[in-house]
Amino acid sequence: MTKIKNKNETVELPYGLRDRRQLKKNEHFGFDCHDRLECFTRCCGDVTILLTPVDVLRLSRRLSISTTDFLGRHTLTPITKDLQLPVVMLRMNDDPDKRCPFMDTAQGCAVYPDRPWSCRMYPLGMALPPARAGVEPEPIYFLFEDDFCHGRREKKEWTVEQWLKNQGIAEREELEQGFYAVVSHPWFIGGRKLDPKRLEMFYMTSFDLDTFRRFVFSSTFLDRFDLEDGLMEKLRNSDEELLRFSPRWLRFSLFGEPTLKAKDNQSGRNS
Repeated sequence: MTKIKNKNETVELPYGLRDRRQLKKNEHFGFDCHDRLECFTRCCGDVTILLTPVDVLRLSRRLSISTTDFLGRHTLTPITKDLQLPVVMLRMNDDPDKRCPFMDTAQGCAVYPDRPWSCRMYPLGMALPPARAGVEPEPIYFLFEDDFCHGRREKKEWTVEQWLKNQGIAEREELEQGFYAVVSHPWFIGGRKLDPKRLEMFYMTSFDLDTFRRFVFSSTFLDRFDLEDGLMEKLRNSDEELLRFSPRWLRFSLFGEPTLKAKDNQSGRNS
């Protein structure tokens, strides 16, 4: 880990962001990517791509499979003692170049409209400072200047803010705002970790949306909680509404916050 100062606080950064140039939202960088570059698709192999809940949902829908099947076929979930929460990684092909399973060397990305967050962000990286009570963490942005990438030598210039808008990051961040509030929750201050049962709940609720929907509609959930008018049908029919709702359940079940109202004579604490 590397430590930097960010607005009067010390922030520990993951190894992959060590020595990267930090950028403010209004700072410029040069970058463009197109199939005339010699390095086109070279960044799509032997790389760690962490998936967000929106990534898993949209890739599964593009492939016309359930989130459960997508997670089983196309992801890895490494478990280490250092992780407070599960992370989901895209499973690369089992070949010498470890290419992305959705990459075509001639045509490029076969899932481009639903490409993962990491692919949209490149050549930028982002880190969230650790949780602090009463403080909303502000993202820290970095620039990857990999030698293999010729796109960084192109003349086209962006600010961080322009790049985030161009790549549709804001719309995705709105959908995942509640998720990031959970992963940066003050409950984790001091290195606290969830027990195995609650880790499974976090993984299912955040990433396996189809299983979470079955949990809501096939368990005693609806008998135990009062939901706002019309919300039940939204959760039944809209993936995005369910994605927005899932952090409410996590804050209730993991941290005991009153984000859901139990029905009369129901404690609502046992699933």
